[in-house]
Amino acid sequence: MTDGREVVAHIVTRCVAGAGGVAVRGAVSLDPTRYRSILVTGTREGPLLDRARAHGVEVVVVPRLVSPISPVNDALALRRLVSVLRAHRVSIVHTHSAKGGALGRVAGRWVGVRKVVHTLHGFPFHDFQGKVPHAIYVTIERALGARTDDLLAVGTAVAVEALRRGIARPGQVHTIGPAVDPPTVVLTDESRAAARTLLGIDQDVPVVGTVGRLDFQKAPEVMVEALRLMRHHAVLVWAGDGELAARTREVAAASGLADRVLLLGNRTDVPAILPAFDVFAMASRFEGLPCAIVEAQQCGVPVVATAVNAVTDVVVPGESGLLVPPERPALLAEALDYALDHPDQARRWSEVARGHLGDRYDPATLGRLLDTLYAAEPEPHPTRRPVAGSVAR
Repeated sequence: MTDGREVVAHIVTRCVAGAGGVAVRGAVSLDPTRYRSILVTGTREGPLLDRARAHGVEVVVVPRLVSPISPVNDALALRRLVSVLRAHRVSIVHTHSAKGGALGRVAGRWVGVRKVVHTLHGFPFHDFQGKVPHAIYVTIERALGARTDDLLAVGTAVAVEALRRGIARPGQVHTIGPAVDPPTVVLTDESRAAARTLLGIDQDVPVVGTVGRLDFQKAPEVMVEALRLMRHHAVLVWAGDGELAARTREVAAASGLADRVLLLGNRTDVPAILPAFDVFAMASRFEGLPCAIVEAQQCGVPVVATAVNAVTDVVVPGESGLLVPPERPALLAEALDYALDHPDQARRWSEVARGHLGDRYDPATLGRLLDTLYAAEPEPHPTRRPVAGSVAR
């Protein structure tokens, strides 16, 4: 504790979208008279880091904090994290993402911080990996869960999975909504026309849009195949970049869809382009609860998504959108065609979705929850102890 305030270290591997956005919005939502926040990340620059700094959050970059498993990088990142926590006299560690969550929680216990909190945005294990790595990841998450005071699960299905797998204890896990900023633009005829003009898309062309990384999790090749199978001659707009960007372009070209797949790369104006979408689509193989879906619903865009993890918290089939199984491009195409064939019904889905969201996903709601959790003393339990070799401050 310094100057009467508790120091909170928010640790996230990549400070981009998703987990990074929730980490930053949580940090800036805290009462600055009670908490001093530092953001520790492997990301060197970006709009989220700029936002954190603008709100008085100190940013500490740990270059070795990267996603791929690397014994050398991981050991050096852990050493650096321990040094940062000690130097800043951190009393609360709040981690996000798999690598940041693992190394951050170990570092927090190593130096003996008062409380360790982790947000479960999803899990490093999923149904599309081999049995051995799946079992290893589950075992690691169980060990980490035993050294965590509070687990915040982004969505009901994530909380259920954590409990079912023995990663969380009943009184340890709290279900939250991922904090997203209130919409700056909502869907109207005017905002739709402006967004179409911004993207250079004709006003009468059906547009299927999405926001997310171009990687295995988001299944861009499934999205492109669904586009090919659709009855509607739609355009796919994808905001986001990733390691599969070049491959996605190749798949689109091979499918004869090069002129109907618009890959925008990373954008800082996503709220302004969302109204261009007739349908927001998500083809992910696995998720937690994507902020992009909530943002689309707040904007008023109907959603068609895969029925994975906590997506069902906000997309209720036939009530606030449509769901399809992952890796089923034909069913995704059918659902997208249905949404475009029934615009009045799709509009009602959007209205129901906005009413259902309420203030649950507002950063202020997250800030109040974090304040309550941070202020409470950790519950005693047999497994709450520093890892072997730890030294209390």
